[in-house]
Amino acid sequence: MNVVVFVLTSADGKLQTQLSLFGPAVANGEWYRLVSSGFVHYGLLHIGFNMLLLYQLGLILEPALGRLRFVALYFAALLAGSFGALLLSPIVLSAGASGAVFGLFGAAAVGLRQRGVKVMQTGIGALLVINLILTFAVPGISVGAHVGGLVGGALTGWFMLHPARQSKLAGAGVAAVVIAASVVGALSAAHG
Repeated sequence: MNVVVFVLTSADGKLQTQLSLFGPAVANGEWYRLVSSGFVHYGLLHIGFNMLLLYQLGLILEPALGRLRFVALYFAALLAGSFGALLLSPIVLSAGASGAVFGLFGAAAVGLRQRGVKVMQTGIGALLVINLILTFAVPGISVGAHVGGLVGGALTGWFMLHPARQSKLAGAGVAAVVIAASVVGALSAAHG
């Protein structure tokens, strides 16, 4: 979906703007931007980096969760990222899958920790730290989306990946709660 949207929006800059996250537009009823913005990317480097990380994290998380719970985790992180972006920068046009990707990082990190793995001794820990440093050091990156996605994904992942919790329904329920809270928070921030 990310690649298809990237191709379509690269061909039509107006479509890119119409699908990106922008608080005043969300406040005006364009709620779809909370999700659509997570599939819009500004350039080959932007989409390339996000898709590489999404692929690597998907290889770890999807087998552990199954396809449906992985998608629920992804959307919980994406919407938590939209909430974070609107909370910190409601009048900045923003887009990208990085909020969702940070959420997958968070889920992978808590899942490893729950299993007794020292996260900093894995590639996940180092990549997460590097990406957090870049988030705060490089201008033009949505700090709110990255931190919001990380928190939403870590919280959802903590419930979904915990070895003692066998109920798949409980993990999906937590994802639904994170999604609902993120949407309500994002709409409130957009109207802010």
